[in-house]
Amino acid sequence: MTTLFISDLHLDAERPQITELFGRFLRGEARGSDALYILGDLFEAWVGDDDPSDTGAFVAAELRALGETGTPVYFIRGNRDFLLGHDYARRAGMTILPDPSVVMLYGQPTLLMHGDLLCTDDVAYQQFRAQTRHPQWQAQFLAQPLAARIAFAQQARAASRAHQSGLKHQGTMETITDVAPATVVSTFVRYDIDTLIHGHTHRPAVHELDIEGRPCRRIVLGDWYDQGSVLRADANGFDLQAIG
Repeated sequence: MTTLFISDLHLDAERPQITELFGRFLRGEARGSDALYILGDLFEAWVGDDDPSDTGAFVAAELRALGETGTPVYFIRGNRDFLLGHDYARRAGMTILPDPSVVMLYGQPTLLMHGDLLCTDDVAYQQFRAQTRHPQWQAQFLAQPLAARIAFAQQARAASRAHQSGLKHQGTMETITDVAPATVVSTFVRYDIDTLIHGHTHRPAVHELDIEGRPCRRIVLGDWYDQGSVLRADANGFDLQAIG
């Protein structure tokens, strides 16, 4: 049996081929797996569970169908869909986990994160993250009309692109938007684990580390902008591959 991990699908109406690929994945390989973990940014943007988008409805139906076959689905919110709530999770038949979460994976405690909390060198983003995760900010935002929330999301995406463009111009894009090594070390120590799985950075790789004399592994999931990326885990280890 295999447990599957994916992240950073960034599903939206502008890239229907990726939504279709995800549907095939759920109806194919995902069925019969021990579990499916989605580590954030399932959607390109999420402005509330009341958004009647066709993409959201399709994904909810496909995830629920997977769950009804006996494969549980777990979700950690990302920086693009941090407002995804329990109403949508119930419709999709998936369980929302806190970020970070420690799960037992074939007898081994494993830390799961979206990954943005590790990028502490990007101070501007961390400040924005702290603001938008505050319950009062979220309550005020969700109380706005849907059209206003959609407009805000579009502005936020434009601001994010401008921020990244500025980092590229300064020559700091590769370091600022990646994980901070010291934060990675402190995270392993704090949670006392040997394996960390996350997404967010769009830099798929398996990093073998030595943390205070202890062999550790940091696995980074890839994004789905051009094709799928999936991590397969079983009692024998891990296999990170592209699909599609």
